[in-house]
Amino acid sequence: MTSSEGTATVPWLRPTSYWMPAHFVDSAWLTHGAFAAWLIDVLRPRDVAELGTHNGFSCFAFAEAAKRLGHAVTINALDSWEGDDHAGFYDDSTYQAVRSIAESDYASSVQLHRGYFSDTRARFAAASVDLLHIDGRHGYEDVREDYEQWRDTVRDGGAILFHDIAERRDDFGVWRLWEEVAEPGRAFAFEHGHGLGVLAVGDIVHDPLRTLFEADDSVAGRIRADFERLGGLIAQVARIPHLEAEVESLHEVVETLQTERSRLSDVIVARDDALASLRGSTSWKITEPLRSVVRMTRRGR
Repeated sequence: MTSSEGTATVPWLRPTSYWMPAHFVDSAWLTHGAFAAWLIDVLRPRDVAELGTHNGFSCFAFAEAAKRLGHAVTINALDSWEGDDHAGFYDDSTYQAVRSIAESDYASSVQLHRGYFSDTRARFAAASVDLLHIDGRHGYEDVREDYEQWRDTVRDGGAILFHDIAERRDDFGVWRLWEEVAEPGRAFAFEHGHGLGVLAVGDIVHDPLRTLFEADDSVAGRIRADFERLGGLIAQVARIPHLEAEVESLHEVVETLQTERSRLSDVIVARDDALASLRGSTSWKITEPLRSVVRMTRRGR
C-alpha cells in the first residue's frame, strides 16, 4: 500500500504516518515512531510533557514531526538521566548526547528537565499540557504514582500515552494500571513495541482519535497492523548503521583470513622447497636403503 492509497482509503493513516524520524537512537520506542508523527499531526499539541526520555527517541520523534509540520510546540522532557533497574543504569554521556541533539535541532521546541518527576511536578500547572507521555519506572506503584500526580496536567481534549503496557515479565506493572484506567470508547492499545496505550482526557475533539477509540475489533486489528508495519520499517532503517558496522566487521574477518591463508601458503611452499632440497641431497640418497628396510619391516608387521 502506498502512502496516497493508504490515506485515501483508511482514516487512521495520514501522510505523516509515513515519515521517518531524523534521529535514530537505541530505544524500545522505535516501532512507535510512525504513530508519534501521526499523533502530533492529529492532536497539534501546544505543550507536551514526557516522563522518561532516556536516549530521546520519542521526544525527538514528536519534535521532528512538529518541525516538519511547521507547528509550534513545547516538549518538556523529564528524566534523571541516571537510569533505573528496568532501563539499566548509565553515565552522564546519555544526557549529554540528548542535550546535544536538543540544542542543535530542536532548541525552540524541546526543554530538558533533569531530576525526579515528583521534584519537577510543581513547575506544571493543572491543564497545562495537551499530551502526557508516561514512560518512567515501570513497576505498578511507580507508574500509578506518575499517573496520579500528573494526570491533571492534561487539558480537556488531550491524551495520555502509557508505554510498556504489553510487558508482563519480572515486576513490570504498567499493564495493571492500563487495565484499571482504559475505558471502552476512550482508550486504544497497540500491542507491538512492548505495547503503547492511548487514553483520552475529557472530550474527544479530534475525529481521527475518535476513529481509534471507537474502532471495533476488526478495524482495531487493521489499525494495529498498519502502525506495526510502519513502525517495523523505522526499526529496519534504524538497523542500517548496525548492519554497516557488521559488514565492516565481516570485511575485517575476511581480510584476516586471507592474510592467514597467504601466510599458510608461504609456510607450505617453504616446507615443499625444504623437502625437495632434502630429497635431492647426498645424505637422502645414501640413507635410501635404510628407509627401504624400515618400510618393508612395517609392511611385515
